[in-house]
Amino acid sequence: MNAMKVRAAALRAFHTSAGPLAAQSGSSNRWRHRQATDPFVAQAHAQGYRARSAFKLLDIQSRFRLLKPGQLVIECGCAPGAWSQVAAPLINAGGHYASDRPNGQLIGCDLLPVSPLPGVTFLAGADFTHDTVQTQIRDMMSSPAADVVLSDMAPNASGHGFHDHEALIQLAYAALKFGLAHGRVGSHFLCKIWSGAREEAFIANLQRFYRVVHTVKPKSSRSDSAEKFLLALDCLGIKRKAPA
Repeated sequence: MNAMKVRAAALRAFHTSAGPLAAQSGSSNRWRHRQATDPFVAQAHAQGYRARSAFKLLDIQSRFRLLKPGQLVIECGCAPGAWSQVAAPLINAGGHYASDRPNGQLIGCDLLPVSPLPGVTFLAGADFTHDTVQTQIRDMMSSPAADVVLSDMAPNASGHGFHDHEALIQLAYAALKFGLAHGRVGSHFLCKIWSGAREEAFIANLQRFYRVVHTVKPKSSRSDSAEKFLLALDCLGIKRKAPA
């Protein structure tokens, strides 16, 4: 499969790293056993989070204080809503979580359905990589520029590491371009990637436009997974041409 076909596949089908992605990997029995014995899955159930992925954002938040009251946050690949559950109270989305703090706005987008959350606007059945969807998001923004862009987007895994890495990088670039075009100077960007050949080039592009870039492996990200997160802080503005 050439790069163009890989990109097309990436733009046709993606969702978050919650259960459906793992369940479709061809190892359903092993996945079910791992879910049943995973302490973060049990903890997510106990604390009312929709997925264990909540703890990834909580870990990053505890280390970097990414999210603050009053921010405008765009979340790409938001289903089933676990990151939104973490982010909404931290930014005081819609003023639903604290009367004495600035009101934030959280807009989430995913191809999959997402159950409602107080103060959060979800666009379900919407492909973030489509221009029409991004226009819709821009029209919904309460201010001209976002403070944070979050991306937990991932392709439906094929089991072929190279192709899956390429597809995820294409999704990460889509989120990055949006963040550069519609984030304020000083805004932040967080995305998921899988280790692979284009990782270093993607990090180099982040370093062109953000003051500092961190590679983060949260404790709840499984040790045998190629998953990691790139956190780019303090956007410098588009001083050069955005990455192609």
